[in-house]
Amino acid sequence: MTDRRPADTRSRRPVATRSRRASAPERTGTVAGLTNVRTRLVGDREDVAADAVVGVVRAWRSIGRLASRARDEVASVVTSLGWTAVVLTVVAFVAGYRFGLREVVVVGWAGAVLVVVAAVALLGRSRLRIRMSPPQHRVVVGDEAGVTITAENPTRLPTVPTTVEVPVGTGLVDVTIPALAPRSTSEQHVAVPTVRRGVLDVGPVTGVRADPVGLVRREVVWTAREQVIVHPRTIAIPSTSTGLVRDLEGQATTDLSPADIAFHAIREYMPGDDPRTIHWRSTAKTGAFMVRQFEDTRRSHLVVALGIARAEFADDDEFELAVSVAASLGARAVRDGREVTVVVSERTPEFAKRAVRAVHPMPTVTPTRLLDAFARVGLADACLPVAEVARIVGRDTPGISVAFLVVGSSVTVPALRLAASRFPVGVAVVAVVCEPEAVPRSVRVGGLTVMTVGYLEDLRHALQRSVTA
Repeated sequence: MTDRRPADTRSRRPVATRSRRASAPERTGTVAGLTNVRTRLVGDREDVAADAVVGVVRAWRSIGRLASRARDEVASVVTSLGWTAVVLTVVAFVAGYRFGLREVVVVGWAGAVLVVVAAVALLGRSRLRIRMSPPQHRVVVGDEAGVTITAENPTRLPTVPTTVEVPVGTGLVDVTIPALAPRSTSEQHVAVPTVRRGVLDVGPVTGVRADPVGLVRREVVWTAREQVIVHPRTIAIPSTSTGLVRDLEGQATTDLSPADIAFHAIREYMPGDDPRTIHWRSTAKTGAFMVRQFEDTRRSHLVVALGIARAEFADDDEFELAVSVAASLGARAVRDGREVTVVVSERTPEFAKRAVRAVHPMPTVTPTRLLDAFARVGLADACLPVAEVARIVGRDTPGISVAFLVVGSSVTVPALRLAASRFPVGVAVVAVVCEPEAVPRSVRVGGLTVMTVGYLEDLRHALQRSVTA
């Protein structure tokens, strides 16, 4: 018993020593294995000095973030005139006191007073609540449109007059909100110009707080941005005015067919005729086989092609008339449920190596979608002429029955005849030449009908005359 105790004691001591020696490298290896900011600063040190270094760096970073935030806030409210005033004030103080120039020192103090007044003007916050009524998102050229700016004072204290800005298209409208009594409201109407076709962005309503001189300016956004689409002016064309269009419920073509629904005549049987078309009563009378002959009828496919090359139009008013004509034709066909294709020439990018030979199809799902697309159409310097547009449409659109080419007055009759020749045989081609204030007329040149319209209303009369003829 006495001999075993010392042996146990000796065996425990080396084990404990090895355990303590092994644990220390494990902790050191864990710290050294990290790759973060602390290890890059102090390595694997864990003493008070290392913690102090880490604390100083963390505090310096916090101060840097606060300074950066303050710098961004100051930069967002100080105008270019304000920075100029600050620089001149500092220069005036340094130069005035350095060289003993009292007048320059006075200028410096005047600038300092302006800076202080400007800083005081930014203090506080607006107690108003401002809303903008949603505008009518789709209007026609010339219709009245606008938004209402409603300002509300929900507090128990009166407010001072303030000014808000409302962007309308490319312009900016300043709206003055008068002083409001407690729990009162004020409404101001802002008109949206609809003299020209296009897409206008209205809003957001922005509150502006600035000093009288204009050194500082702080903006508060109150509402979201709204969009107003100004449709081109269109005219109601009766569906009967499209008598040029041959349809199952319309007029038959002059092409003869052995089997259809529009009866034409009876003729003698020829080899290859369908025996089912034999008219037995006529056969019994004449003693020879007689067959029925029909006029071919087919489902109409209307094509409206609008040229947008700037060289084909005399001015912008002429192009606007052309857009209205094309939109009127396309919208009427969509409302009638006809198969219609409306295209404009594709634009060629400014730095393209070669011309883009393609057309841009317009959506014809609904008249509204079509008019939305026409609101965004504009003239282009680099695009295909109407003859190339006709060639592409005639090649890629099957089953065309009538094609309307809407062009400007700069397009000559030979160019129109060339465009008409690009369509397949049997297609009725109508060229609508838009020339504001011109005398309306309609002429027939070969297989091409050329209509000249000076006003949008002339389109209805020209189509009615064509149907009568």
